[in-house]
Amino acid sequence: MRNLTQYALGVAKKNGAQYADIRIIEYRKQSVNVKNGEPVDLGEGESFGFGVRVLVNGAWGFAASGTVTKSEIERVAKLAVRIAKASASLKVRSVRLAPEPVYDEHWQTPCVIDPFIVPLDKKLGLLLQIDKILRKDKRIKSATGAMSFVKKHQWLATSEGSFINQRTMRSGVGYAATAVKGTEAQVRSYPASFRGQFMSMGYELVEGMPLLENADRVREEAIALLTAPLCPSGKMDLLLEGGQMALQIHESVGHPTELDRVIGMEANFAGTSFATTEKLGKFKYGSDIVNLVADGTVPGGLATVGWDDEAVRAQRWHLVKGGIFRGYQTDRETAHFCGDKRSHGCCRADSWASVPMVRNNNISLMPGDWKYEDLIADTKRGILMATNKSWSIDQKRLNFQFGTEIAWEIKNGRIGRIFKNPTYQGITPQFWGSCDAICDEDDWVLWGIASCGKGQPMQISEMSHGAATTRFRNVTVGIVKK
Repeated sequence: MRNLTQYALGVAKKNGAQYADIRIIEYRKQSVNVKNGEPVDLGEGESFGFGVRVLVNGAWGFAASGTVTKSEIERVAKLAVRIAKASASLKVRSVRLAPEPVYDEHWQTPCVIDPFIVPLDKKLGLLLQIDKILRKDKRIKSATGAMSFVKKHQWLATSEGSFINQRTMRSGVGYAATAVKGTEAQVRSYPASFRGQFMSMGYELVEGMPLLENADRVREEAIALLTAPLCPSGKMDLLLEGGQMALQIHESVGHPTELDRVIGMEANFAGTSFATTEKLGKFKYGSDIVNLVADGTVPGGLATVGWDDEAVRAQRWHLVKGGIFRGYQTDRETAHFCGDKRSHGCCRADSWASVPMVRNNNISLMPGDWKYEDLIADTKRGILMATNKSWSIDQKRLNFQFGTEIAWEIKNGRIGRIFKNPTYQGITPQFWGSCDAICDEDDWVLWGIASCGKGQPMQISEMSHGAATTRFRNVTVGIVKK
């Protein structure tokens, strides 16, 4: 692979590239799904290919192929150069890359149990056990369970001299039960909605989770929601459990701090950002206790790697510190737009056939010092929401509304009745500014987001967001009637 990458870089430079990189990637993927007692959508596949990216006269060119041979690499490298030359005739400004040291390294995801050597029967057996528990009551009309695993081996080389040999592993598992009565349908998921929890590790993720132990509760909550009262409307204190906080972080902090959105390089899919560069270091993004950290090194994170797709070493830095907006997510091309001398290593592509772009890193709300029980006891009138169901946010990442699967009333420091169809809404800086309590490390979980879309044509990327149960004061919940 080293020889092939060096050959590609040599061809690109010989044909006029001032900079070039190549990623050769081998994927192996497996999905295991059950629905209502039957295996469905069992799949396993492999993919092998490469992409060459070049800079010519300050413009990018990119080409890719699923045939990894010396002759094909030569053809694709020359094509990438021709594309770059054509792009240069229409460029608005020349691409300038932030400097990065040269590396010759190997890195891999820590993995205890390779999920691809675990027998299919064992995986199906566990999902079918869960399915049987979920469907003990006939009001559960749909029960689904899923596991998925991705193994990736990437060889990345740059014309600056870096060569990175990197292996990553991702595992995921989850299930859901849908209860139906007449025209009413309610769903409960575990451990999270949208197919569950995902982490960078092996099958030990599945074996370490109390999947069977929570199945009875999930079923009963889905059934209880059928006759539960609607979420009340009005302003009250809002407590969000960590799983919902993960999506709150993703949509109202993650995407707004992608610098390509801020400067208008990416606007076709999901818009730009209110967090413009003049706000950096000054803007009050949240209350004094809000500390949001991007971290490409955190164990188990879906965006945790040794190096990104530009051979930039993974890093940890603050996006918001003490409530103040402190940093962006950048690649080598965008770093200088906010005055950074170096990329933060946020450049990733979803396959060998895709162009790398700025993507969300692992972003976490740092834990506070509240015990969960004490936070509940300290809340006189509020609502506790859990497990994302829907989301909507405007093109500047300011105005938003989220819905969750379930909520509980909090009255005089006690958790009471459940509510169905809970929703809440807010404006990003006002919402984060109302944050007055965050639970501690005991309640903090790193949640995986496995299907974040960006770009046109769209790419799907993965990242994680750590959070604990968090309280926000005087938030609008329910349906607001004028």
